Amino acid sequence: MTTTVIVGGVAGGMSTAARLRRRDEEMEIIVLEASGHVSFANCGLPYHVSGVIPERQSLLLQTPESLRARFNLDVRVNTRATAIDRAAKTVTTDTGETIAYDHLVLSPGATPVIPPIPGIERALHLRTVEDVDVINAALTPEVKSVAIIGGGFIGLEMAENLRHRDLEVTIIERAPQIMAPLDEEMAAIVEKHLAGHGVQVLTGADTETIADDTLELTDGRTIPADLVIASIGVRPASELAAEAGLEVGEHGGIKVDEQQRTSDPAIFALGDAAEKADAVSGEDTLVPLAQTANRHGRLVADVITGRDVRRTTTLGTAIVGLFGLAAASVGWNERRARAAGKNIRVIHVHPADHAGYYPGAETLHLKLVVDADTDAILGAQGVGMAGVDKRIDVIATAMRGGLNATDLADLELAYAPQFGSAKDPVNFLGYVNDNMVAGERTVQWHELEETVADGWTLIDVRTPGEFAKSTIPGAVNIPVDEMRERVEELRGNRALVFCRVGLRGHVAVTLLEHHGVEAANLDGGFMTWEYAPHDQG
Repeated sequence: MTTTVIVGGVAGGMSTAARLRRRDEEMEIIVLEASGHVSFANCGLPYHVSGVIPERQSLLLQTPESLRARFNLDVRVNTRATAIDRAAKTVTTDTGETIAYDHLVLSPGATPVIPPIPGIERALHLRTVEDVDVINAALTPEVKSVAIIGGGFIGLEMAENLRHRDLEVTIIERAPQIMAPLDEEMAAIVEKHLAGHGVQVLTGADTETIADDTLELTDGRTIPADLVIASIGVRPASELAAEAGLEVGEHGGIKVDEQQRTSDPAIFALGDAAEKADAVSGEDTLVPLAQTANRHGRLVADVITGRDVRRTTTLGTAIVGLFGLAAASVGWNERRARAAGKNIRVIHVHPADHAGYYPGAETLHLKLVVDADTDAILGAQGVGMAGVDKRIDVIATAMRGGLNATDLADLELAYAPQFGSAKDPVNFLGYVNDNMVAGERTVQWHELEETVADGWTLIDVRTPGEFAKSTIPGAVNIPVDEMRERVEELRGNRALVFCRVGLRGHVAVTLLEHHGVEAANLDGGFMTWEYAPHDQG
């Protein structure tokens, strides 16, 4: 009989343990979990703070007793692994016990980043059931204001759920935008939505000091903060591995091969503590997502029990819901692609999530980033009140299947007016990309000023009524329906056209090009430009 010891009893660790038992009835399987709970729903923790998930017990999916009964697992909570002796193949715990192993699986997760800010000891964190208990206990009737340091997924989810408790909530984000996986014009849609629900968002803001009931910023502003929650990010809990001499990567994660083996063939690592292979570049990266941890847990168990299986690369598909709005991403954003020196095409579309003539249609904001040299999909982002998850999942599946951007036009997706359109938003991305492959020129919102300065004439092709209501400074109005009759006005000029979302602009570009006028379309139209963070005059 062999023994497998698993360090960490959430997500990846418990997936490994359960799969091991299904593959091997005789193996001794020991799980060491530092917290008091295993297999809990950590993604549901913010929703217990608001009462959306009212019962704390709902978060506790399994217990040591239930796991013993069903899988014959030896699960030890409140037990921290403190040392690994690779030569002796033993693990020592904080109780002083030494446990021998044939296989060791490290899934200790990640720990919150705690910056050296004066007063940071007053800040609470959210990673475990114990953490949510502390937060709920701290939310006494005297607490009226909460400052959240960090505008990532957990920080935003906490902001929503604390607003549900009618608290004054401020998010302090050091970066120029919230939600780093999104590009700035997409994150701006989320920020505006949060503001509309009473959440104050301060970007480019750095915390100087945390006082008794306030938070001081480096620019001198004072934020009311009866309670402070630090959600700055996490770092891999790789200290145990490093102390044992296992190789740790430059990002701080435990280095593993395609079978999740560490530099010691008897030891595996997975979950937030281990590095993954990025799907676009193939390089090592950190992706702290539960789906990836669970998948790798299954893989490790299969490898230990004799299957020759290997991991796939990681896309990093993720989504967050905020006051009914969903924001999702997969793969690389434009910022990362440009930083890597990629020659890219960028596409914004703003269709309805389902047929516009069917009641309840909502605007869906989609962005696609494409390798212009290969037509490979590098990544996508979506923001909207409905249909975001479906579209990002379709694109993630297309990326996993090796489809290129032009292939999106030919995907056959389920259609009835209450669910989509005959031309699905994902198809639209493929159509626009195909037009660009065929030579149609587009200009991004952040390229507009430079393009106009280079001598292009900015043309608003919307109706006079739309133009009068709001337009881009410096634009002249030539409605697309009048373009044929007025084309001579543009003879000898280069025309940069735009409409509300890009469709009428595309029509205008094709018309002008047929009449010998050099033309380009502002990608995503006025709507993309309007949301983007810039001086709008």
